[in-house]
Order: sequence, then C-alpha cells, then structure tokens
Amino acid sequence: MSHPADSADTQPFPNSSPLIGRFCGVGKLAGLIQCFVGLFSHLPDSLIALIGRFSIAAIFWKSGQTKIDGFAVDLISGQFSLGWPQLSDSALALFQDEYRLPLISPELAAPMVAFAEHFFPVLLLIGLATRFSATALLVMTLTIQIFVYPDAYPTHGVWASVLLILIARGPGVLSVDHLLAKYFATKSAG
Repeated sequence: MSHPADSADTQPFPNSSPLIGRFCGVGKLAGLIQCFVGLFSHLPDSLIALIGRFSIAAIFWKSGQTKIDGFAVDLISGQFSLGWPQLSDSALALFQDEYRLPLISPELAAPMVAFAEHFFPVLLLIGLATRFSATALLVMTLTIQIFVYPDAYPTHGVWASVLLILIARGPGVLSVDHLLAKYFATKSAG
C-alpha cells in the first residue's frame, strides 16, 4: 500500500528523496520538524569533522600565539610574522602567577604548553595523527579545567565534546590520515 505523500502531486519537493517528500508536509509543524531532522541527518561526517578540526585547532593555536614572540600566523586576519619563535616573558609570568600547575615547574610547563598549542593544532588541521592530537588536547583541556579555570566548565565541555568526536569518529575523508589509510590498504591488498 502506498503512502499519500508518495504521489508526485502531493510531494512538496517532487525531485527529492521519498524520505524528504514523506516528512515535509506543507503546513504541518511536525512534518516540517521531521523534514529538518531528515535533511540534517544527511550532513556528511567528514564535513562535521573538518569544521570541528578547524575550530578546535584555532582555539589552541590562538592561545599558543599569545605565549610566543617572533612568530605570528593568523590565516583569518591575514597576520603573518615569520621569525624564530621564542617564549614570551608574559607566558612564563602567566604560569608562575596564574596557572600554577602542580607537579611541574613554570619554567618547564610554559614552553611545553606553547609548543603543544602550536604542534597539535597543525596536525589536527591537516588531519594527521588526528586521534593522537585530539587526545593530547583533551588532556590539556582537562588539566586546564581541573587545575586552572574550574569555573569554565561550559567552555571546556564544548572543547571536550569536539575532541571526543574526533577521537571516536576520526578526521573524515578530508584528511591526511584518510589518504594514508587508503594508501596502505591498497598497498597491502596488492
């Protein structure tokens, strides 16, 4: 038995899939909601991963840029200052006065964090060692949440969610990881 929405004259989007035509009833709020749910369920995971990789990489990169002098790259604003990066005096003071991490000296923590906030975002952006990089940034996020800014849980929760999606689902097809996996799969098969 066919559904009334299956006929061409009752479908609001006659050239669309039967799923969209069935749920996108004109004038019905429930149908409209189901229409949007159906459309959004077709968003490619790779697009979501790419946006997540870019966004979370930008957060950590921008934080890392505040900790160094002599090297600045901001693709969005177009700011480029290519030189030899060095730890800024303010970064060391930040770790001595505000962050005060346990078990690690500010003199060691400041350059390690400045390096990590540049290295892992670059890997995430190109999609290389994505799960490893996302795990490293998740550990940093948890450290910040627990020891530095415990009241910032809404922000850190969003960061953790994006990182956990990348850890669980991977970087998607628009990544070096995907190209490497494809290369090694064909090499081992042939």
